[in-house]
Amino acid sequence: MGRRAAGAAVALGATAGLGYGLPSLATLRRLRLRVAPALAGIGAADHVALTFDDGPDPASTPQFLEVLAELEVRSTFFVLGGLLERSPNLAREMVAAGHELAVHGWDHRPMLLRGPRSTHDQLARTRDLIAETIGGLPRFVRPPHGILSTGVLRAARELDLTPVLWSAWGRDWTAEATPRTVLATLAPDLRGGATVLLHDCDCTSAPGAWRSALGALPELAARCDDAGLRLGPLAEHGLPAPR
Repeated sequence: MGRRAAGAAVALGATAGLGYGLPSLATLRRLRLRVAPALAGIGAADHVALTFDDGPDPASTPQFLEVLAELEVRSTFFVLGGLLERSPNLAREMVAAGHELAVHGWDHRPMLLRGPRSTHDQLARTRDLIAETIGGLPRFVRPPHGILSTGVLRAARELDLTPVLWSAWGRDWTAEATPRTVLATLAPDLRGGATVLLHDCDCTSAPGAWRSALGALPELAARCDDAGLRLGPLAEHGLPAPR
């Protein structure tokens, strides 16, 4: 990522992370697509990356694994270290099923509230726990709320992690979300090269909100298939290596 794009990423990432409900988020996401497309997860034109945040959760994540197995779709799960520590066997099941684990942080506290050392420690601790649990280092990082501070970008470079946000989301974290609203929200941005953000856990969402994402998966996969698009993890998305 060039210096200009990195600077824009800090500004846009920080602003976009102030709250899921801000009216300006759609505008900021479109601007991010123009300024730093790789950071927004724009990849291969024939592929859509499917990503989930906030797990793993033994109450919900296994249901996602079951549906994804039925659909023969693999995905990337951005995990929280604190939850991973409680469910290491679930994480191993996720990887055994062909899914990819990535770094979301140790907890969900916004990185703007942390200093550079704390930011680095949060990401390093989660990266190391993933490696210890599954026997391989993760490649990608997405900070809580999409907040890309200077500290996050610096830590990512030091830890050999590639920051990836998203280009399409389903707003599946609200109490009002349903599979139909998730699909309708995704639809304008669901195209080749997109990175989709959903949630497999409600630890930071309305109770049970994850069911809206779960229910949307079969139709999401069908729409990608109808459009001739492969649906899979970030590892197959053709993102450029960090510079």
